[in-house]
Amino acid sequence: MEESKQPAVQQIEAPQAAEAKEKQTSEPSSDKPKAARRASKKASAKQNNSSSIVKAKRKASIARASIKAGSGIIRINSKPVEVIEPIELREEMLKPLYVSELTKKIAQSADIKINVNGGGISSQAQAVSSAIAKAIVAFSDTDTVRKEIMRYDRSLLIDDVRRVEPKKFLGTKARARFQTSYR
Repeated sequence: MEESKQPAVQQIEAPQAAEAKEKQTSEPSSDKPKAARRASKKASAKQNNSSSIVKAKRKASIARASIKAGSGIIRINSKPVEVIEPIELREEMLKPLYVSELTKKIAQSADIKINVNGGGISSQAQAVSSAIAKAIVAFSDTDTVRKEIMRYDRSLLIDDVRRVEPKKFLGTKARARFQTSYR
């Protein structure tokens, strides 16, 4: 009885082993350089899924943006960007669109949804701006968009790592100390 079970197990394992051997022989890693393999993975991922999700931080604000092919609608916390007040913050949020005609064209051919929370209104606006820029770069096929945005303003693609220093005891703030009296 046990002998009849063993061949069945061997038959199940044999196709899996054959598939593993085919994968190893069909895609040798030494033939392509690392950058070419990374680019082909990105291209295949872009063909399978035409949407991207990116995250940007500024101070205590975190903005998460998802971009997919669409008609150019930008929504921030489920509100159209046109209703964001004050106008200065709206312009700060849409700064990546005005980098070049290419970035504007990419944004007009995609829908961008952004969720932002934490921090104040200015840091939220800067986080949204960074998230939009990262989403446009992730959605585009070429590296020229990233280079254009980097040339325009590096802080749009690279998060600012500075954070508020925590308050210590014996003082009112992180570095300030209480006044001492010697008499």
